[in-house]
Amino acid sequence: MPVILAIESSCDETSVAICDNGKITANVIANQTIHENYGGVIPELASRVHQQNIVPAVQQALAIAKIQKKQLDGVAFTQGPGLLGSLLVGVSFAKSFALALDLPLISVNHMQAHILAHFIDEPMPKFPFLCLTVSGGHTQIVLVKDYFDMEIVGETLDDAAGEAFDKTAKILNLPYPGGPLIDKYAKQGNPKAYQFPEPQIKDLNYSFSGFKTAILYFIRDSQKVNPNFVEENLADICASVQHSIVNILLNKLKKAAKQYHCTQIAIAGGVSANSGLRDTLMSLQDSLGWEVFIPKFEYCTDNAAMIAIAGYHKFLQNDFVGQEVAPMARMNF
Repeated sequence: MPVILAIESSCDETSVAICDNGKITANVIANQTIHENYGGVIPELASRVHQQNIVPAVQQALAIAKIQKKQLDGVAFTQGPGLLGSLLVGVSFAKSFALALDLPLISVNHMQAHILAHFIDEPMPKFPFLCLTVSGGHTQIVLVKDYFDMEIVGETLDDAAGEAFDKTAKILNLPYPGGPLIDKYAKQGNPKAYQFPEPQIKDLNYSFSGFKTAILYFIRDSQKVNPNFVEENLADICASVQHSIVNILLNKLKKAAKQYHCTQIAIAGGVSANSGLRDTLMSLQDSLGWEVFIPKFEYCTDNAAMIAIAGYHKFLQNDFVGQEVAPMARMNF
């Protein structure tokens, strides 16, 4: 019955969680609001704030879980992918903490952990299943055969879907983080007010660079005709952009489900918190015969609970790493 302490520091959230025999008993997330002043994450600032947040977050997680340090059986941490400076803080702390308490170290792949967030609470998908993993830096369709037997069957060739949301928000002069604001305004707009081209990419891969450019030109040309175009049509623009991105994502997912004869379908990653994606996916269940799995909002964005559940399953397999382990900005499955 292992008790795992987990640390997530891949970007701008400092998060610490406790997993007690497969159950999450604490999940502390310290957000970094400083980046709102700059319109995006500043890596150097992120790593400095991680240093300030990590000790209090660990103390808070242990207190919430009512666990003493001597009761821990292992330390899990995000090795990558992510911002190197941010990862370095989490990895260094995990190594020092484990060394001081003579605990085994468990390295976790951040993107695998997003998928394994589905094993925190019921209902849980059955193997094999397909997971659409969508975030600011990644867009992947993953065939999940077992906890750590995963195959990327489709991915973006350039930009991620989350980046398309963020770039659109910046074009519309929405404050950072813009993705959730597009979702908010989209609820008040007409998703078919404006049409945007769907990238024609082979196989199960994605591309969003051309899509972002199309939005940029559309806004530029519309403002030439009406300088107040964005202000007067913000809800419709957001709804149309969101509708297009969701369609692009799900059209490939439908193709993958048919190709791999999968009816167990999941989504993960920060963009899986988008209400348009969640609602549209749920609406497809009956017509396509899918069983859909969507994580709770708190497990969509970066959090240590997903690192903890991944660490728990690695602990059961005796999958540990040594003190020579180092963070990796890029990391394959």
